[in-house]
Amino acid sequence: MRLNQYIAHHSKFSRREADQLIKEGKVSINKEIIKDFSYQVKNHTKVYVNGKCLKEKEEYTVIVYNKPKGELVSKRDDRGRRVIYESLPKRFKDFIPIGRLDFASEGLLLLTDSVKVATKLMESKLERVYLLKLSGEIKEEVFEAMENGLSLQDARLGGHQKSKIKAMEFSPFMGYWVSKNTAKLSKIKVAINEGKNRELRRFFAHFNLKVLDLKRVAYGFVSLNNLPTQKVRFLERGEYNKLHKFLEED
Repeated sequence: MRLNQYIAHHSKFSRREADQLIKEGKVSINKEIIKDFSYQVKNHTKVYVNGKCLKEKEEYTVIVYNKPKGELVSKRDDRGRRVIYESLPKRFKDFIPIGRLDFASEGLLLLTDSVKVATKLMESKLERVYLLKLSGEIKEEVFEAMENGLSLQDARLGGHQKSKIKAMEFSPFMGYWVSKNTAKLSKIKVAINEGKNRELRRFFAHFNLKVLDLKRVAYGFVSLNNLPTQKVRFLERGEYNKLHKFLEED
């Protein structure tokens, strides 16, 4: 995990504030001041900010949030857009989002107070399930790409205009279920096991299909079910049992 991200996850500081602390020489590892923003923090590394060691928690909590469209998965936004922490109860203000949903997307977002749990879930190959509305017909070439994977040297279409990502590899989808497929509008449920930047928007944009709606309804062994928009729930006992088993096996 990058140093600035680690600080943001283990303290009250935002990632931008962490960058400033690093720049000012207020961050050290093994008594050595670190000014490298890309420094990768490894397991059991002790990071000091202003001389105070940041501690990882052994116990952890995971919550499910039904994110609406029009909220950023971020601590704050310099353009004044609403962020998820304005909707979440204050006791979750330091929880870490597990993966992201972009501003125009909605649905299931997991958050936790444990960096270890967040990292393992984000880096996992657990199934992510989404409901999509597309701007046109899903043709045979799209189905073939979903089944066999896709490699694009230029995957900027569908990505954020400020994104520096150009090329992208898309693994075969774990599954897909089409409920509507017409010339003007299509509806499809897809399952993938990656969480790349705007992955689905980039994938379908390559075939001139704009994603009109994107909603995540499941992440691994956790489902959104009937949780209302902008509401939070804790994991149920059965979900926690599966999470414990996953962490132990991993």
